[in-house]
Amino acid sequence: MKATKGWIINKPVFFTVSAIVIIALVICRLFNNSVETALGKVQIYITSRLGWILIIAVDLLVVFAIFLVQSRFRHIRLGGPDAKPRFSKGAWFSMLFSAGMGIGLLFYGIAEPLLHFRHPPLPKESDAALARQAMSFTFLHWGVHAWAIYAMVALGLAYFSFNKNLPITFRWLFYPIWKNKLNGWLGHSIDILAALATLFGLATTLGFGARQMSAGIHEVTGMADSSAMQSIIIVVVSFVAILSVASGLDKGVKILSKWNVIVALALMLFIFVFGPTAFIIKSFFQNIGGYLNDFISLSTWSDSFGDTGWQNSWTIFYWSWWIAWSPFVGIFIAKISRGRTIGEFITGVLLVPALLTFLWFTVFGSTALRQLLQGNTAVADAAESNVAVSLFAFLDNFPFSIVLSVVSILLIAFFFVTSSDSGSLVVDSITSGGEHHTPASQRIYWAVIQGAIAMVLLWGGGLQALQTATIITGLPFGILLIIMCYSLWKGLNENLPG
Repeated sequence: MKATKGWIINKPVFFTVSAIVIIALVICRLFNNSVETALGKVQIYITSRLGWILIIAVDLLVVFAIFLVQSRFRHIRLGGPDAKPRFSKGAWFSMLFSAGMGIGLLFYGIAEPLLHFRHPPLPKESDAALARQAMSFTFLHWGVHAWAIYAMVALGLAYFSFNKNLPITFRWLFYPIWKNKLNGWLGHSIDILAALATLFGLATTLGFGARQMSAGIHEVTGMADSSAMQSIIIVVVSFVAILSVASGLDKGVKILSKWNVIVALALMLFIFVFGPTAFIIKSFFQNIGGYLNDFISLSTWSDSFGDTGWQNSWTIFYWSWWIAWSPFVGIFIAKISRGRTIGEFITGVLLVPALLTFLWFTVFGSTALRQLLQGNTAVADAAESNVAVSLFAFLDNFPFSIVLSVVSILLIAFFFVTSSDSGSLVVDSITSGGEHHTPASQRIYWAVIQGAIAMVLLWGGGLQALQTATIITGLPFGILLIIMCYSLWKGLNENLPG
């Protein structure tokens, strides 16, 4: 770890990550069409030949999380027996939730159940059965599996950092296995992969946010929904994120995270009150029951007999997306979780955000499905033509639709800022060797890089380019995370012998 013109960086990691990103962006701009074609071929190869690795890896993470929460290790306190939580439970939850998947909920909250209904993964005998299946698969993609990935990475980082006094970077998750070898290029390589996965996984989310904000602005003002508009949005919101990231974790990120959750809950409450309230309540419990009933079969389904390719565009993408985000979200959650026991940590991270996510998809997704079943196809047609438009087409069915659309655009912007500044803090931590206090300009550098990646990927292939970049970076981490589970188990056993 070296200081360069006031910056505190790990030179091999910092300069390698910067060089790879800059070279990739230049190639994407110079050879736009060729790169888009190549990315498409890579995505098809990975998803069709290697997607099963991701399915097994994520299932194993869920099993490991369940094992730990009822094991003798559940009483270990992160930071030692006398450690106290840094944030209240309310603040802790709002920060991990908004950093974990805020933009994605707004982007897919309406569209995913509708698209699963119209293009079902498995045939069903009735429309009602198709609707139930659509919600079960949506819950699969956004529920326990996603948060198990985050929880295990965050737990490993928190334990090795707070209890073993190791730097809070991705390489030290493997300390019980490789020990001091991690000080060399083995460790540098792991951190480089972690930083790249974070940057490209985050760029996917920011790209989704820019597309949806552009669609919303078009709906409200009539301005063109174009690549130019999306680029302007990325520049403007990234600038706001820079101001937030410069203020640090306790100020910018914490305040924005709280307001994100407050505004999101207010929007959800409005739809709950002015929508089919009784139906939403009944649907919520039915959706959870269907998800739990089908949990094992959905978790292990690999489309081996049908081989329709449906899973490649959905489950494989989602597992790649969450895995690519895991260094980012994991480090962020670890930093805000000191003082919590392992049992409390896993239960909180695994269940509380998942339940709120289920409620969100029920309020928005189930209501949209109900409209479709009643013959109103407008929202489903909008989702088919452009996923980013579906939220605003849905809001048109409610009072004060323009106000709701404006609030939604602002909420997407707030989630955009939170994701960007949280990601900047995390990438800065990885590339600085785990330093907690670095110059603001250093964090700003990574915020700019994130915005540039999102912009170039949108120019060079839109949604498919974003998804492909995520899958490419997510697959290697699926393998690394399984090794990580063994390393964490070994480290915990060293703490509690016998």
